[in-house]
Amino acid sequence: MRFLMMHRLDERAPEAWNPSQEFMEKLGAFIQDSMEKGILITAEGVHPSERGALVRKARGGGITAIDGPFTEVKEVIGGFALLNFDDRAQAVEYAKRYADLFDDVEVEVRQVAEADDFPA
Repeated sequence: MRFLMMHRLDERAPEAWNPSQEFMEKLGAFIQDSMEKGILITAEGVHPSERGALVRKARGGGITAIDGPFTEVKEVIGGFALLNFDDRAQAVEYAKRYADLFDDVEVEVRQVAEADDFPA
């Protein structure tokens, strides 16, 4: 099964977009190990919300686009990974190990919907 893992962080924290060399080395080793084990499909970090936009459509309403930064939210998506696991429990355990690399982070784990998950 494939799982999407997104990590959220406080983009106002100094280390959010300027991680230390030590952190980058730990993260790099974690990613390399995940690739070698065939767990990791892809993983990417993203730029701060000031370089993004938020597009919304309310039911029965129009579409709006708001340029970042998203000051109304404390935590923003800092990156994502697409991973292979046998079940949700394995994905959650992996997310815990990933979260342990950070001082302050929230990691959301979601199973990716596959074509056979839907009725024919």
